[in-house]
Amino acid sequence: MSLAPRLDLRQSQSLVMTPQLQQAIKLLALSNLEIEAFIAEEIEKNPLLEAPQTDEIVRPERPEAEEPAGADALVTGAAAADPLDVDYATESHQQDSVADGGGGFDGALSMNGGSGGGLGGEDAPDLDSFAAADISLADHLLAQAGAVVDAADWFIAQHLIDQLDEAGYLTVPLLDVANRLGTPRARVERVLAQIQSLDPTGVGARDLAECIALQAKEADRYDPCMARLIDNLDLLARGEIARLKRMCGVDDEDMADMIRELRSYDPKPGCRFGGEPAPAVTPDLFVQKTRNGWGIELNAATLPRVLVNRRYYHELAHGPQDKASKAWLTDALASANWLIKALDQRQRTIIKVAAEIVKQQEAFFLHGVAHLRPLTLAKVAEAIEMHESTVSRVTSNKYLSCARGVFELKYFFTSAIQAADGGDAVSAEAVKSAIRALIANEGAKILSDDTLVELLQAKGFDIARRTVAKYREAMGIGSSVQRRRAKALGG
Repeated sequence: MSLAPRLDLRQSQSLVMTPQLQQAIKLLALSNLEIEAFIAEEIEKNPLLEAPQTDEIVRPERPEAEEPAGADALVTGAAAADPLDVDYATESHQQDSVADGGGGFDGALSMNGGSGGGLGGEDAPDLDSFAAADISLADHLLAQAGAVVDAADWFIAQHLIDQLDEAGYLTVPLLDVANRLGTPRARVERVLAQIQSLDPTGVGARDLAECIALQAKEADRYDPCMARLIDNLDLLARGEIARLKRMCGVDDEDMADMIRELRSYDPKPGCRFGGEPAPAVTPDLFVQKTRNGWGIELNAATLPRVLVNRRYYHELAHGPQDKASKAWLTDALASANWLIKALDQRQRTIIKVAAEIVKQQEAFFLHGVAHLRPLTLAKVAEAIEMHESTVSRVTSNKYLSCARGVFELKYFFTSAIQAADGGDAVSAEAVKSAIRALIANEGAKILSDDTLVELLQAKGFDIARRTVAKYREAMGIGSSVQRRRAKALGG
């Protein structure tokens, strides 16, 4: 065996992720709003791309019955060659609304509905503009503090208000505040007492007991018995009513009245102010029942449009240019053409996946969550002849709006629970819905997990006790002991 260095030639195969393939995969996982931001960046980088105005759109001639190519065909380059500068938002397969579609799933599909469809558009009113801006908790307190806090203590009040959390509690020790501001602790305590006198009552408290005590004092209910009850909220949480009655020296009627008073107080007074409003979920798809099937339509209000500026390309191509400029122009045109084709294929793929989901979960759209069927990504991928990873990307960050509300596409993929009678399996969401309904209607007799298992088996759900406990905890429902204790406290 020779130890001298030498050169060897070997052949091997490897999968190469081209920039176009990476872009197509990236577009599938983006929502419509994320696509809009992505298109804006591409328009800034590529001068051949432009966002058309509504009055500039011309409807081209195009065959109506054309089988869309799959996403796998796109990334392998096998998609049919279409005019690369066509605005697919205005093609002949567009419908003004989902009700204009033909029959069944295929006939009712619309790639990009117009603004006249009643499902949204540029001329639709912006309902968010009617919402009044909520004042923050800090601003609300600072507006009141000027009337009760001296000018010399204003900086302390500002600092304390800045340290309050969303619920209105002061989570920083007063000694740390005093050391940080270089002032005596007694002075900080005096300013805190002034802040605690502001609206809402209970703000500035350092724990739950102090928050409740402040509200009891405001209501003139802070007598010695109430003070002992507030100091022993842990016993109340554990349901040790008999021990609390002995400690407070009251009878059953007085204890029930005190507990009723406590329940009327707000444990998080700051939550009624200040926080940023939760962003509304913008659906990417609309699903509607029609006379001929189901109408599935992309949300035109959030779906960006982009075209290749052919006129500008010809001006640059026939003008004076060197070899580097010519190569740049060719790359820019190829990139623009590919982006338009990838966007069109993304829309087709989303519609195709959504149509199969609606087909598989039709009972849910007709009758509710109790009829949700078990469904996997692999089953949808097999039905539409695409790869499972493609379906996973399509259903990520996408929301569907229907008559029953707005749901993430991932919501329709649930695990299976075997039926007790050996029939068809049911989804985990259907079991959760059944558990929620049983507990909501349990009445005076609190149902244990073992009892829930028996009732579920009577309904045809073959489920273990630990699974019931897991689902119950996932829905934020307490155990039978906790629910019995809460019912006793509620009187």
